[in-house]
Amino acid sequence: MANFAIEAMDLRRSFRTGSGWRRSKRPEFQAVKGVSFTVEHGELFGLLGPNGAGKSTTIRMLCSLLTPTSGTARVCGYDVVSDTREVRRRIGYVFGGDRGLYDRLSGLDNLRYFAELAGVPAGRQRRRISELLETVGLSGRENDRVSSYSRGMRQRLHIARGLLSSPEVLFLDEPSIGVDPVAARELRDLVAELSRTGTTVLLTTHYMYEAEELCSRIAVIADGRIRALGSPAELKRRAMGRDVLEVEAYGVDQSHVAQVHSITGVYNAALENRGAAQLLTVQSELGSDPQEAVLRALKGVTVRRVDTRSPSLEDAYVAIVSESDGATTGNEGEDAWP
Repeated sequence: MANFAIEAMDLRRSFRTGSGWRRSKRPEFQAVKGVSFTVEHGELFGLLGPNGAGKSTTIRMLCSLLTPTSGTARVCGYDVVSDTREVRRRIGYVFGGDRGLYDRLSGLDNLRYFAELAGVPAGRQRRRISELLETVGLSGRENDRVSSYSRGMRQRLHIARGLLSSPEVLFLDEPSIGVDPVAARELRDLVAELSRTGTTVLLTTHYMYEAEELCSRIAVIADGRIRALGSPAELKRRAMGRDVLEVEAYGVDQSHVAQVHSITGVYNAALENRGAAQLLTVQSELGSDPQEAVLRALKGVTVRRVDTRSPSLEDAYVAIVSESDGATTGNEGEDAWP
């Protein structure tokens, strides 16, 4: 057995983008800029980052769907470029969203079709599909058309599809995106169980609570580089030494956020819409107590609630990504901190 389930070593990937009617100019865009990390066998590893950070490009290189511009990667000891067939025999890939299923077919017929594509032996298909339907909680609904499935059921069917070939490594690219809270919890339980039974899982997600609950280690990628890597507890230390102020309000706009951000001692101010209300989260220097200044900056805004709390993984994530803005140095490497 290979030392690691996944090894990425200075992975880089560039794309050429066209401009103009005749695309005479084709500037190069570097999506991944030297990513390095390893994942142990049986580990549930998280890859977090903002949109456009390079998460999906990295996963597609590890799945042998994209060829790296430079650098190397191995899955279960096999090179993703020279040993493509061996890599694909050992992996499953599940992506978020509604793509990749046939709505007019039943869940059972979808799995039969993809089992053929995955090369599952005919004599084993019926038993394997039955096992997976039970595992993902779709027994009893397998004969229904996929068009009648909820978003959560579709995602569970996606996971069953990814597990058809009994992969050693499963890539989950934002599997719970757009799923309701109950279905998302069921998906998290399913993913945790897969890891407990020995499947190596690489998970990307935008939900910090999901990453904290599931992952033993997390890498944060921003601007194509790994900016931090460690356990959730280790990453949360990045936000220690900061106070976190939450203001629930109505009528906050970006000019207010900019004013708050300019307050002495404030590291970061982020605005999130929560239904009709808004939540302004302010990270500041420990002991700076910016509450009075923040409320002055929110003049004309209806403030509903003001609270202080301990830093969370999400606060640490925001701190890491914010620190990376404008950084131009190379990849810091595994277990490194910018």
